[in-house]
Amino acid sequence: MPVTAIVSIIHRVTGIILFIGLIFLLYAFDVSLESQQGFDQVVNMLQTNFLAKFVIWGVVSALMYHFVAGIKHLFMDLGHFEELESGRNAAVANIVIAAVLIVLAGVWIW
Repeated sequence: MPVTAIVSIIHRVTGIILFIGLIFLLYAFDVSLESQQGFDQVVNMLQTNFLAKFVIWGVVSALMYHFVAGIKHLFMDLGHFEELESGRNAAVANIVIAAVLIVLAGVWIW
């Protein structure tokens, strides 16, 4: 499968992950706004619970990849990276930039 197709499929998958991840984020946001104790509970959960950190990292990773792929699509809408070779290079750059951002997000969260 060409790298451009892989990048496109992952872009769609990260969109689904972001949509599903919003359930967790909105729940945490709701609990944190209920009271000071709710806010402290969410902060404590995000600092100590491995699963919560993993979910946050997954949502942030999906956001990073989706953002980078979205920027690539905006450049394509402007007429850049439409040829086969430049499109392939842009797809590889998309993966590399997103991977670096995902690793940095993991370092920041943990």
